[in-house]
Amino acid sequence: MIATNETHSVREFLEIAFAHAGLDWKKYVEKDERYYRPAEVDLLIGDYSKARRQLKWEPKTKFADLAKLMVDADIELLRRHRQGQIKVSG
Repeated sequence: MIATNETHSVREFLEIAFAHAGLDWKKYVEKDERYYRPAEVDLLIGDYSKARRQLKWEPKTKFADLAKLMVDADIELLRRHRQGQIKVSG
């Protein structure tokens, strides 16, 4: 994804992704302030205007749909790994 001129929180991603998997994210995710950025910016937002001008590109996949696609891909990867079709390195 290049950008969408939208901003979303990690919490929003967690809510969508875990709900899509039928799980409550609060049962699996812990916050650790050691990993917070020391100088956190208030707003991060991507601008795709250059891609629109030069490539005639427009975002087509909505944030929630992207989160669900990512979950589906991970679930499929896990299914294939459990069936011995692929080995996952880690």
